Amino acid sequence: MKKAVMLAVVGMFMATQTGLALAGNPDSGPGCGLGHLAFQNYPHQKTIGIQLMEATTNASFGTQTFGISSGTSNCTNDGKFWAEHKVDAFAALNFENLSQDMAQGRGEHLASLATLMGIPATQQPAFFAMTQEKYASLMAAGEASPVALVKALNEAVATHPMLAKVSAE
Repeated sequence: MKKAVMLAVVGMFMATQTGLALAGNPDSGPGCGLGHLAFQNYPHQKTIGIQLMEATTNASFGTQTFGISSGTSNCTNDGKFWAEHKVDAFAALNFENLSQDMAQGRGEHLASLATLMGIPATQQPAFFAMTQEKYASLMAAGEASPVALVKALNEAVATHPMLAKVSAE
């Protein structure tokens, strides 16, 4: 029984390493995690031996997954994934307050949303005025939801004479 369990563990380990080798970019290796940090100063980083050692260390300790999700151990996505979802999450958590701020054309929740959307402070008054002016269409009756609001705001910013220039930069 012990032999069967050991064979299963070795088989899973080999399958994991094969999957990592096939899925990874051969030019950059495992990329981040404890394995990458531990072996980053070894010569010939692009050789399969070093890459296997990095991948084995990452797989053994689970540090690459932690590094990717926490942005540590040299793991980063330059904030692109989170930046896209920060606006959605903020709108979902603050939907009622955003609705009130938009109707008034001002407020701390609306200012925070503008910042998350990448609207510079100098352009925020135009953004506030636009949300107040288009409040009814942005909060379309029967479809008022955080997702619909963010989609409508992105479309409104993209077609606004001043804000479209800012969002394109």
